[in-house]
Amino acid sequence: MSFSLKQRRMFVKTNHLNSRSQEPFQLQDYLASRTAAVNRALAEFLPTATVKPGTIHRAMRYSLFAGGKRIRPALCLAAAAACGGDEADAYPLACAVECIHTYSLVHDDLPAMDNDDYRRGKLTNHKVFGEGVAVLAGDALLTQAFEIAAKCEGWPRYSHQTIILELARAAGSLQLIAGQVADLEGEGKRLSAGQLRYIHERKTSALLCCSVRLGGMSANCTPAQLKALTAFGYNVGLAFQVIDDILDVTQTSEKLGKTAGKDTKAQKATYPSIVGLEQSRKIAAQLTRRAFSSLKSFKGKAVALEALAEFLLRRDR
Repeated sequence: MSFSLKQRRMFVKTNHLNSRSQEPFQLQDYLASRTAAVNRALAEFLPTATVKPGTIHRAMRYSLFAGGKRIRPALCLAAAAACGGDEADAYPLACAVECIHTYSLVHDDLPAMDNDDYRRGKLTNHKVFGEGVAVLAGDALLTQAFEIAAKCEGWPRYSHQTIILELARAAGSLQLIAGQVADLEGEGKRLSAGQLRYIHERKTSALLCCSVRLGGMSANCTPAQLKALTAFGYNVGLAFQVIDDILDVTQTSEKLGKTAGKDTKAQKATYPSIVGLEQSRKIAAQLTRRAFSSLKSFKGKAVALEALAEFLLRRDR
């Protein structure tokens, strides 16, 4: 890897919290420690707010450090650990994924898209910096992701090119962007469950799946391990969005940190609107069971991934 000693120390090679099998896994401790380490890494990778032009760097940092749960980086790091890798090697990829995720939120909140005023309990980027700067901040975060990932030299089974392609495909017009386009075009229309699944597979599941795949790659995982991680990421990603749909109609804006009920107001198709609330919960649980099943081959080494999957299923915001 072409990272300096300072950077590698910054990525915090923490001891695995579940090193002794008899100790229960402490997910909140795990999330807290990884979130803190990811935040330190992101702060190091991004230009500071004093670097010209300061406005764009303030806008980038405003959304990136707005209090996200860092679920995608956590999944990336947990996948690396499941495959026996060094988490320090996975941090740049975890940061790259988080930059892409944040850019998508900045753009998603714009008046031309979902037109939302709040994200993570704070005013959205365009409400603070204006629409033009918000567009550019999103663009800059997307570009930043590839700059961070490009510093990796790759691993024996996964070349530098493979890593960049993995990110590009997940964020491109066939996946993340495809999901957003289908979401926009589906507003006000009666969509089938299959059409809604297409949106969720691309708008949400693709980047979550990419996160765990990159974590496995950073550990030079075997093809069998990568296949298992792919199945896990796909099912967890779909479950994540189904739960999001449920929360949009069952929680308050204060609880969610963003506008509740906005999907209904925008006449967007959601799982509850198509199959009902109870069936939506059953689908989320079924997808989570499939995700658990895909981890059996890790023989107890994927405890962090299992805990994260359970957490995502049970979350209330």
